[in-house]
Amino acid sequence: MHTRRWAQLLAIVVFALSSGAVQACNPPQTQWDVAAGRGVVVSVESHASDVGVDILKHGGNAVDAAVATALALAVTHPAAGNIGGGGFMMVHVAKTGETNCIEYRETAPAAATREIVAKLHDTSRGHVSVGVPGTLRGLALAHEKYGSRPWKELVEPAVRLAEDGFAIDSHLAGSLNGWLKQAADFSEAQRVFRKLDGSAWAAGDRLVQRDLAATLRIIADQGPDAFYRGTIADRIVAEIEAGGGLITKADLAAYRANIRTPIHGVYRGYDVFAPPPPSSGGVALVEMLNILEHFDLAGQGRTSAATTHQIIESMRRAYLDRAVHLGDPAFSDVPVERLTSKAYARQLAAAIAPDRATRSDELSKGLITLAEGESTTHFSIVDRDGNAVANTYTLQDSYGSFVVVRGAGFLLNNEMTDFNLQPGVTDRRGRIGTDANLVSPGKRMLSSQTPTLVLRDGKVRLATGSPGGRTIINTVLHVVTNVIDFEMDIRAAVDAPRMHHAWMPDVVRIERERIPPATREVLDRMGHRIETTARQGDAHSIWIDSSGGLRHGAADKRLSGKAAGY
Repeated sequence: MHTRRWAQLLAIVVFALSSGAVQACNPPQTQWDVAAGRGVVVSVESHASDVGVDILKHGGNAVDAAVATALALAVTHPAAGNIGGGGFMMVHVAKTGETNCIEYRETAPAAATREIVAKLHDTSRGHVSVGVPGTLRGLALAHEKYGSRPWKELVEPAVRLAEDGFAIDSHLAGSLNGWLKQAADFSEAQRVFRKLDGSAWAAGDRLVQRDLAATLRIIADQGPDAFYRGTIADRIVAEIEAGGGLITKADLAAYRANIRTPIHGVYRGYDVFAPPPPSSGGVALVEMLNILEHFDLAGQGRTSAATTHQIIESMRRAYLDRAVHLGDPAFSDVPVERLTSKAYARQLAAAIAPDRATRSDELSKGLITLAEGESTTHFSIVDRDGNAVANTYTLQDSYGSFVVVRGAGFLLNNEMTDFNLQPGVTDRRGRIGTDANLVSPGKRMLSSQTPTLVLRDGKVRLATGSPGGRTIINTVLHVVTNVIDFEMDIRAAVDAPRMHHAWMPDVVRIERERIPPATREVLDRMGHRIETTARQGDAHSIWIDSSGGLRHGAADKRLSGKAAGY
């Protein structure tokens, strides 16, 4: 990185002068930004970020902090933080140079059929929509392989937050109030999350979750086996059976998280690592970056019509490949090597007309015959030794299935809706019905989660990711290109407006319409169909400066969050 903002340069100078670039520094920080010499945690919720940093301060590494942060978010960010969902964790170990993916995506129960899943097209909530959760197996696998602190120590902060309660902010108050109206028919959700006096939640109110505290206490004492084989498993199955769902004790006992080799690409000299299938994120991200490497984005300018056009066209092509090819590799032959190759990108880039938008149905080759949840959450962590974690996990839609396990206090996912719901039906509205992501027993549904680590010379420079369903990959693409191509500091890279094209529907959604009128006029003439959207993603990110190693955390202001460090 050749240039940075003066504020960032000043922070580096202060850091170097005050500590010799080896001792901890304590520069001023805001809720949204932090510059720290040792450890940084950036997440969507302030209590969870503080929990993660406290683990780092007391000798834990990045994975220890990730486990504690994830469990804290299960208490403080119930719309997406969870023990009843699943996700992906990217881990870089500075000492060995190892970068791996902990994959803990949910699976379809053994009783799942295409006919049952097709009915979720009309009813996306409830017990039938629940996939076998993976979060606790994933966190435990990460801890077993990379953690350094006792498991119980990492669960305890979440237990305290649930047991003692915490003061909620205006974002959570509004979220709970809106959800409780939607979930009027779910009695356990009402019992657990409604205020005792029935009034609306407001900022400053205290949310206490004693059932969840008791569940987390069991997990702290007995480990994740209690969730998959023990007393918590019994409660999950009783809840599912009461609601006519599919999950059995055998499904829970059979669940395994995996260590997978990440997707790796090289973009303008930077190494990019992101999750492999069953996430589509790594393949699509590297495919788009490989295409964009053929264009001079920096020379053209970030908001120029040429750059915008080229980014849209790369998105269009990568998302078509996502629809056609990507799914659980245990059930489908996914051509990862071809899709992420430089030769394939060269072919795709050469087919992009400089002055005309491609029609998506021109690329489909007969695929057209006539949608993925928004509530996910991401956090990024870097510790004193340069170990890094980028973790994205989800319940699928906001508050998942709306099903709270009776007496256990936690929500279950509605990830079964992430399978292609109608076989053979792929249309211009964005429905996908291709074979690669049709349901089968034990299969992992396709995801767009894209926790990403970017390295230079073997050291992590960027940790990023986002929620947002299918928009996730494109949000990450923007953060990566903002930092590498346009040399933005991490605050500017996160704040900059984003856009999304998913092949189908054939429309570009641009955030807050913050593009120059002249650029918009040229794009219109090219044939791009443009709509605006209020918000895309929530990319809590960390940039590590190459000169001195100062960690710069930026919480995304689009939702809520905190960048914490020391």
